[in-house]
Amino acid sequence: MALLGAIPGIGLAIVAAVIEFLWDGWRPHSAVLGRVDGVKGYHDITRYPQARLIPGLVLFRWDAPLFFANAEYFHTRVLEAVASAPAPVRWVVVAAEPVTSVDVTAADMLAELDDALHAAGIELCFAEMKDPVKDKLKRFGLFTRFGERLFFTTLGEAVSTYVHTYQVPWIDWQDRPHAPRPP
Repeated sequence: MALLGAIPGIGLAIVAAVIEFLWDGWRPHSAVLGRVDGVKGYHDITRYPQARLIPGLVLFRWDAPLFFANAEYFHTRVLEAVASAPAPVRWVVVAAEPVTSVDVTAADMLAELDDALHAAGIELCFAEMKDPVKDKLKRFGLFTRFGERLFFTTLGEAVSTYVHTYQVPWIDWQDRPHAPRPP
């Protein structure tokens, strides 16, 4: 009898889990990233409001595959990140390590996003993208469109390249623990 009573509860838990999974795919977490003193790496500025941003650079993390159900949401979130940046944006770097796949709809959206950003004088770049995802971009013709120079192995490499390219006065004191901190 107890088993029969538990079956509807298990069924409800499964349905709830499937709904949550689908919702997370359609509206995944995304974040603008910055540097936090004393914490290695780049972190969500909503969770770390004291995080420092690199002038003219938006580091944008997307925590899901890119596919037909969330492609427009990605597009919107990137443009919102650009619009809310405190300085005019030159580069958007997608922190793509969590992106496990890209479908043809998302590939079309990336081309449209690239066009929109280019029209505003902004370069779209990627960091930490997995090789199988790069392979899909190659099949869709996007890897050639963006060019290999806009794919970075790490976020740190992307930041260093940006800072060097534009001579941005960005001193990352966190990476120099023995250097004196600015006043």
